[in-house]
Amino acid sequence: MGIRVAHIGTGNVGRLALAGVLDAAECELTGVRVSSEAKIGRDAGELAGLDRRTGIAATGDLDEILAARPDCAVHCAMGDTRPVEAMADVERLLRAGINVVGSSPVTLQYPWQVFPQEMIDGIERAARDGGASLFITGVDPGFANDLLPFALASTCQRIEQVRCLEIADYATYDGATVIFDVMGFGKPDHETPMLYQPGVLGMAWGTTIRQLAAGFGIEVDEITEHVEREPAPEAFDVAAGHIPRGGTAAVRFEITGMVAGRPAIVVEHVTRLRDDLRPDWARPAQPGGSYRVEITGEPSYAVDICPSSEKGDHNHAAIVAAAGRIVNAIPAVVAAEPGIRTTLDMPLGTGRGRFTQAFRPA
Repeated sequence: MGIRVAHIGTGNVGRLALAGVLDAAECELTGVRVSSEAKIGRDAGELAGLDRRTGIAATGDLDEILAARPDCAVHCAMGDTRPVEAMADVERLLRAGINVVGSSPVTLQYPWQVFPQEMIDGIERAARDGGASLFITGVDPGFANDLLPFALASTCQRIEQVRCLEIADYATYDGATVIFDVMGFGKPDHETPMLYQPGVLGMAWGTTIRQLAAGFGIEVDEITEHVEREPAPEAFDVAAGHIPRGGTAAVRFEITGMVAGRPAIVVEHVTRLRDDLRPDWARPAQPGGSYRVEITGEPSYAVDICPSSEKGDHNHAAIVAAAGRIVNAIPAVVAAEPGIRTTLDMPLGTGRGRFTQAFRPA
């Protein structure tokens, strides 16, 4: 019998992660939980975008997921706009003895020194009580700002700064909640969306900054934020909806971990809805979008990661990568010691890819 896996959340990341679970030979799907009434009762295979039925119908009730007693739950439910509910669900799963791996709540990627200790203690207590572990990768995607920086830095004699960038055109990204409500695209400059409220960027990416700092053995004194927004010169449409003239159509933000008064670790996002906007900002290494890791030191590096997919563009490929890391980590999470686990705890091979059947032994 394989690892019994429940799946929670079938949005942009969750749908692809569900397909990964169904395709993984070591996993046996026990149930799917959704938040949309329209998805309740639909077959897991349909929700995953696969051309086959599984006989497992989606439910809106977490109790049904718990009753099936899975070994692990893949948690990809939206955590940005419902953090309290997402945290409560994760705590229930852990206390029930169910290991959790997923993309949210992203606050649990590396919560120490970023979030209240009592919140962290509550999750750790639930994990200990249930004998379960938790690994949240984040959807930045996480590998671009933890695995790759650590791999490159391991070859350096000296490091002065590590900068992780996402440079992408989001015109084809159809996540309306993220585009409009979280990132504020389409909104006038005088309206401040959730993500750019004071302290939110530092909180959202503070987990990344602190995790990198811990891995490098340094202590961040302060996390600073910087945001620039560019209005649309005329109205136009994108996959997520309509952008009016004057509404935000490009944004650049930085979250910086300061050490001894110097910017030591920087996460930078350059997001456009049109390629011609703000040519002075960082440009992607391939049309549409790419990720970049820059290390200033000895030696220095500038490494571009250019995701592509046979089923979609750069945005789709990045989501496939985020989902793949989650699903591929399931065995290691099930085997891990109880508690919050991070990239610093997991085996380097976590997130291993799978060769197609043609390459596997008979």
